[in-house]
Amino acid sequence: MRLPGLTALLLLALPGSASAQDAATAFSGASVGPVPVEFILFGLVLLGVALFHNTTMQIAIGGAVIIALYKVFASPFRTGAGLWGFGMHLEHEWVILTNLLMLLVGFALLARHFEDSKVPAVLPRFLPDDWTGGLVLLVLIFVLSSFLDNIAAALIGGAIAHTVYKGKVHIGYLAAIVAASNAGGSGSVVGDTTTTMMWIAGVRPIEVLHGYMGAIPAMAVFGVPAALLQQRYSPIQKGAAPDVRVDWARLGVVVGILVAAVVVNVTINTHFTEISDRFPFLGASVWAVLLVTAGMRKPEWSLLPGALKGAAFLLSLVLCASMMPVERLPAASWHAALGLGFISAVFDNIPLTALALNQGGYDWGMLAYAVGFGGSMIWFGSSAGVAIATMYPEARDAGKWLRHGWFVTVAYVVGFFVLLGVLGFRPGSTRRGSVAPAPVSAVTVPSTIRTP
Repeated sequence: MRLPGLTALLLLALPGSASAQDAATAFSGASVGPVPVEFILFGLVLLGVALFHNTTMQIAIGGAVIIALYKVFASPFRTGAGLWGFGMHLEHEWVILTNLLMLLVGFALLARHFEDSKVPAVLPRFLPDDWTGGLVLLVLIFVLSSFLDNIAAALIGGAIAHTVYKGKVHIGYLAAIVAASNAGGSGSVVGDTTTTMMWIAGVRPIEVLHGYMGAIPAMAVFGVPAALLQQRYSPIQKGAAPDVRVDWARLGVVVGILVAAVVVNVTINTHFTEISDRFPFLGASVWAVLLVTAGMRKPEWSLLPGALKGAAFLLSLVLCASMMPVERLPAASWHAALGLGFISAVFDNIPLTALALNQGGYDWGMLAYAVGFGGSMIWFGSSAGVAIATMYPEARDAGKWLRHGWFVTVAYVVGFFVLLGVLGFRPGSTRRGSVAPAPVSAVTVPSTIRTP
């Protein structure tokens, strides 16, 4: 299901419009030196988000509107010029945007279901009661994200941390939660949007798996200092209250949502790839279970306004990134993969991955680690980070995230060079073709915006 109504309306309004290819050839946007104006505008948006964390949503939405207007009137989209080109662009992007919206909001309700099930309250019986408890929790998030959406893994981890640390979670530990969720998905074709895109394009799962050669050392680097930092800030709860009882029905709702998401994701991407870009199947599966089970355990609907605000922020950045004129990448090499990891912290990793697949020649496990984990370096660099910032608004201070979560950047570099040193740069042998938009599995959406 696409957006035929919108496209038809724009075509009727512009009957003399040129084709997308002709428009793209006939028009070119302005540049400041070698830098297209679109990149400068997007850079200003990201700078505003980093500096003014109390008005991030307004900046992101305003930036998306300004960039869209500039593209409509002064610079062509890849799909064509003017309103016609914008309509075709939205037709191409709407599934990814809708999936992100449904996942971010749906998983916010899932996280509250999980917290209200009282499972986090009984975990102190099993987690170590010193700094290693925080480390074990990060490892748990890493493992969950290898087969779940990284948004879900991050929010489940955030819910557990909120309970075991009695609501006092350090921003550095929040950065580590996001890093663990992104690292865990970087070697699995069902663990992250970018790796799922590789799978759809014909990359074998085994070609992505060695991304864990970087992710596991990275986990070791950031996990210990993050756990020690959190333990000093607010020690982990020792022992669970004796009267805590698990709400098994509510836990069943959580499990049902996660199972539905995994089954739909694997089924669509294995057997129905030709329709994967026509409808937001993954997000719809989450909401189907939420609504069907609402009579058994009512979701916390009061969370919707806050979740929608967080989703509006992320969707605006994803839309901004999708409008950037990125038509080519540097020649495939380990240097390029390393750089793409840093770029993915502020740029949508979905188009970056699509371009890399079309170009070919990359080491797909290395690229998956780079663009998957790279977004953890800034809170708005992945969908998992945006989701955590919705749960913990204090995480929206990019300066504090970078300062207190310094170990995430160090971990990225260390993990990358461990992977490079042990395995080297091994270009994938799978034949590449053009890549259709993938349904969101774990934004990283941008890693910018991951991701998720």
